[in-house]
Amino acid sequence: MIYLFFAAATAFTIVAVAGNFVIPALTYLKFGQTVRQDGPKRHLKKMGTPTMGGIMIIPAVIIATIIFSGITNNSLLAVIAATGFGLIGFMDDYIKVVKKRSLGLRASQKILMQLILSVIITLYAYYIFPGDSRVLFPFLNKPVDLGLFYIPFNLFIVLGVVNSVNLTDGLDGLVSGIMLIISFFYTLIGLYFGSHEVSFYSASISGAALGFLLYNHYPAKVFMGDTGSLGFGGALAFLAISTKTQFYLLFFGFILVMETLSVIIQVLYFRTTGKRIFKMAPLHHHFELCGMSEIKVVLFFWAIALLSCSIGYYIFNLSF
Repeated sequence: MIYLFFAAATAFTIVAVAGNFVIPALTYLKFGQTVRQDGPKRHLKKMGTPTMGGIMIIPAVIIATIIFSGITNNSLLAVIAATGFGLIGFMDDYIKVVKKRSLGLRASQKILMQLILSVIITLYAYYIFPGDSRVLFPFLNKPVDLGLFYIPFNLFIVLGVVNSVNLTDGLDGLVSGIMLIISFFYTLIGLYFGSHEVSFYSASISGAALGFLLYNHYPAKVFMGDTGSLGFGGALAFLAISTKTQFYLLFFGFILVMETLSVIIQVLYFRTTGKRIFKMAPLHHHFELCGMSEIKVVLFFWAIALLSCSIGYYIFNLSF
């Protein structure tokens, strides 16, 4: 157990120290955030805040994981998931802030790269656990075999998780805090299954997220950008697949699910009726436009994440 603390502390220290050098460098290079003009007006003051802070997070997670769990098939998959999606996010951020193309990668380019990487991760996971197409269902005390649906199901999970984390990253400290909470509970799940790779990986994520919060809490000195949010999403997808707790993401990733559903519902309803259900999507912006301060929205969402993760972990324990 003490080594899990050391793994988290290592990732935390790397990010905390790196911030003193990376943030001034990003500022000097003018790698500043662009802000939606149709969003909450209070966000306009964030224009120019350094972004791409994910370049501190992903290496910290990888270094701490390898130091404490070594290089195994499972830890290698963990590295591929975070690094691969982090690189896609980096390309997107680079185009936005350096090439000054506000939308970054074209949607078709981003989807294609994400799909290719998702296929690699899914097939590699299937290689690590050959013939094991079972997943855990809440309230059931034994796994359910998905058979041929296992691979497309995991493709859906990877793409869904990665993009839901990306959608949720819109307020200072929001995703950092949520990933800190989720990864803490996955550390407990890793311990339950006796998986050192999962435990050290998730502990490292917790440490890196906490370290990033030193600079990302309101008012943020740096944003993680797509580099960090997509990297975090890849990491969370690995945790779910490697522990076969994909369906438990309904609890552990409850906020992420709600944020994504708010966007889907908003788009479908608008195309059907020409009207909007929410004042703005994703959901965190709706709460802001209803009058809640950014800090209150973030704390409220953190509290919900903590509650939903606690419920999910309680159900997980009841199911075994």
